[in-house]
Amino acid sequence: MDALELLDYRAAVARMYLAGTSLTEFRAERDKLFATHPQSAIASPSSFTGLRYYPPNEDAIVEAEVRPADGEIDIDTGGPDGVVHYERAGIIDTPYGELSLWTIKAYGGGLFLPVRDATCGRTTYGGGRYLTDTVKGTFGRGLQMLGGSRVRLDFNYLYNPSCAYNDAYLCPLAPPSNTVAAPIEAGELTYH
Repeated sequence: MDALELLDYRAAVARMYLAGTSLTEFRAERDKLFATHPQSAIASPSSFTGLRYYPPNEDAIVEAEVRPADGEIDIDTGGPDGVVHYERAGIIDTPYGELSLWTIKAYGGGLFLPVRDATCGRTTYGGGRYLTDTVKGTFGRGLQMLGGSRVRLDFNYLYNPSCAYNDAYLCPLAPPSNTVAAPIEAGELTYH
């Protein structure tokens, strides 16, 4: 049953993100999940040889304040999810530029931090990557709460949305408020 497989996949993602493994071990577990799980976004898991990444980059780990901000945005996924409504939870100043942290305005909520940078369309997926999407179980790696309004961002955990692997998926992409001119040479590279 697809619904139970999806539940199992999301639970596996959450366990992977919450485990105390190194970045290298995390990436190996992610490859294993993509190669073996029936809910993998990879179109042809039998020919899957692994994801490609930038080498670990210590400079891509930053601590920052989340400044209060308001505003809403609607992102049309172009697919069965239709228009997804987001509310700005705050603004984070990073060495790469200002990024908005979004919360999904739906039952259960969830934090969403998409990023489009100068590597997009060159070495990384053109539509941008995600640092966190807690609806999908990506807790505690790319975005960690440090207490109060402080966060730790680890851009080594930037990852492609499902639509980067398989044309059957349509994904919300980074809005203009989450587009930075600087290159973020960390995280996942293009799939093909």
